[in-house]
Amino acid sequence: MPLAVDIRKTFESAERRFTLDVSFRATTQRVVLFGPSGAGKSLTLQAIAGLLRPDEGAITLHGDALFDSTRGVDLKPQARQIAYLFQDYALFPHLNVRQNIGFGLRQGWFNPRARHAHPQVDYWLDALELKNVAGNHPVQLSGGQKQRVALARALVAQPRLLLLDEPFSALDSALRRRMREELSDLQTRLDIPMVLITHDPDDVAAFGDQVVQVSDGCVRENHPFAGYARSEL
Repeated sequence: MPLAVDIRKTFESAERRFTLDVSFRATTQRVVLFGPSGAGKSLTLQAIAGLLRPDEGAITLHGDALFDSTRGVDLKPQARQIAYLFQDYALFPHLNVRQNIGFGLRQGWFNPRARHAHPQVDYWLDALELKNVAGNHPVQLSGGQKQRVALARALVAQPRLLLLDEPFSALDSALRRRMREELSDLQTRLDIPMVLITHDPDDVAAFGDQVVQVSDGCVRENHPFAGYARSEL
């Protein structure tokens, strides 16, 4: 995966000063940012997506500059063609499944019509086995169904990179195992590069072709999972 991140940002409050100083180059299609809560993993993901502006540094994807402080480049999130799967899925409660997925194709803030057919939406409804709940609202869905809807909404716009923020943390252990398998199969089939953040060693084992260990805002380790001892997780 041709993704390179080299950024710095300082956050200050009355109680704390925290500096994010992260640098790594992705060498595989699956990268896991691994570390404890508060390490800076989500901040790194937000910077890649364009939701957080670093103080300095650069982020490139496929050779294109997404952010470069020295050149004055800071692409808007929509222009980066990156999909972001939030930890809580961030589904719109007033929209049904079909509308939630179709929202990823809309320009502006107009909601898709409840029964509006779109070939790409229909494709993901079928691919992620959501056709039978297409008219349901998020409150009527199981945890696994909500995750699949969020994934479909992220993928419908054909992004160049998929970012996942603790995607299994809200699921029970049995569903976590199944959703790991489903996401792994989907990523392999689509061959879409992904960066996943987690503090769960089982997620590292499932997706960590390359593991970037983050602690206190800095990269501590960065290497293929094959060379990563289980005791280090």
